[in-house]
Amino acid sequence: MGERVVVIGAVAAGPRAASRLKRLKPETEVIMIDKDDLISYGGCGIPYYISGDIPDETELRKTAFHMVRNEAFFENAKGVHTLTKTLATRIDREKKVVHVKYLETGQEDTIPYDKLVITTGASPFILPLPGRDLDGVFAISNLHSAVAIKERIAKGEVEKVVIIGAGPIGLEMAEAFRDLWGLEVTVLEYFDQPLPRIIDKPLARIVAHHLEEKGVKLVLNARTKEIEGKDGRVYAVITEDGRYECDLVLMATGVRPNSQLAREAGLLVSPLTGGIVVNERLQTSDPNIYAGGDCIEVTHLVTGKKLVLPLGSLANRHGRIIGTNLAGGTETFRGAVGAFVMKCFDLAIAACGISYSVAQAEGFDAFYALHNQTERAHYYPGAEFIFVEIVADRRDRRVLGFQAVGPMTDGAMARVNSLAKLLEFKPRLEDTAYMELAYAPPFNTALDPLNVVSMVAGNLADGLFKPITWDEVKKRLLENDPDTVFVDVRHPKEAAPFMEKYPGRWIHVVYDQVRHNLDKIPRDKDVILICNSSMRSYEAARVLYAAGFERVFVPLGGLNFPRRWGWQELSL
Repeated sequence: MGERVVVIGAVAAGPRAASRLKRLKPETEVIMIDKDDLISYGGCGIPYYISGDIPDETELRKTAFHMVRNEAFFENAKGVHTLTKTLATRIDREKKVVHVKYLETGQEDTIPYDKLVITTGASPFILPLPGRDLDGVFAISNLHSAVAIKERIAKGEVEKVVIIGAGPIGLEMAEAFRDLWGLEVTVLEYFDQPLPRIIDKPLARIVAHHLEEKGVKLVLNARTKEIEGKDGRVYAVITEDGRYECDLVLMATGVRPNSQLAREAGLLVSPLTGGIVVNERLQTSDPNIYAGGDCIEVTHLVTGKKLVLPLGSLANRHGRIIGTNLAGGTETFRGAVGAFVMKCFDLAIAACGISYSVAQAEGFDAFYALHNQTERAHYYPGAEFIFVEIVADRRDRRVLGFQAVGPMTDGAMARVNSLAKLLEFKPRLEDTAYMELAYAPPFNTALDPLNVVSMVAGNLADGLFKPITWDEVKKRLLENDPDTVFVDVRHPKEAAPFMEKYPGRWIHVVYDQVRHNLDKIPRDKDVILICNSSMRSYEAARVLYAAGFERVFVPLGGLNFPRRWGWQELSL
């Protein structure tokens, strides 16, 4: 008789660990328990179920070959005995038993184990607001809440939705409510941008403007005070600055690891992250107990610090490693860089590593570079622009993070994926500037946007041009700064509307004629060079520096950035 392994949690990491173990060591008795009756589902697909892209919730529980992952599936196909609606109430490490309660009958029991796996996931963080218990206040905690939300919408009970939190779940749900159902959607975000700490303002502003174009009301710097009810149901959300009537409230304010069971069993749980502490083999402080998924803390491979990363992709990898090691293997999980991608209406948003704002907070001597170009060869039909940012440390030119916002193709994800693994090995800007990436006009440009933005960052680090932010450009333009002149190096037709609107301050010198028209550019003023991507501006700047001009500045990223932010002053 083989040993018995009990797995607590049956959504992502748990089923992966149980199935891997049974494949490698079939004689092992594996028992998997979960308090829910819907198990092993793709939680990341919930917004697309609510939107209607996925018509039925069972699709989220099916394998690629269309079998529903339920108790019978795990029993017959995997050899894993599964107990649903079974709550693990206590772990007795000394006796090596799990105390459980069968929720349908109320009966209590104990299940002995030789080895134990904890994959209890995470739960939504519910803001402690007055009215949070009203009917109509939801959080995406499981498939049941998703089904309940969709049923209300389908019955016509919802016209206005308020989402608290503009993180990934909040934005995905905003699209789900707005795109198919046409609901009036307001998103309240505590910080001054959507997707805080994931992407930086230059790209976040593109996302914010796109949300507005799609009819989503985004309220930044929102301080939510309470949820107002009427006859026991949600009626409005009150902030310090406004009141937003609604029929449904969705809290999308992050998650917290479900580590209480481990803590009560005396396992080491981090007081900082709340995650269960594990080693590289994913063993807890008790070598007979493993843990993985959203309930554990992991090492961030850029900062070296511990954090909780609730990602389905990581949970599945954790599960496989645990299953392998339970079968006698020696696989390790060293950490993660937070590789991230999401869909937001017509945009693909992706990132890895850390953002500029996080890098500053972590004590790096950080700087960033921006770039935009078509993600395929510019002459290939249908080529659209992708906007990218790279973050690096001035001291050693180490790459700290990368972000991309582009069209709904796989371009943004492809660039992030190409860099995610490399970040573990502390690459420098020279590494990413010259890294080999596949090229053919239908798929890419000869110099990938990742290559080019790394080269721009290298030029910045070498002091080859003086950068200026678009916020400062806009400020000087609107304040009619007498010490600043704007030199547009684009095509005459592109420059003409600006020259008409800002006469005398907006000068046109096409970029390949700059060296022949130095007399048209004043030496006693700050010269801000204008083009769509900053590439021509950079070349013009080098010409002017060589000619003795000193007060020459290149706006980061090019004019296409403020255009995509919806800035009318720079969107003529």
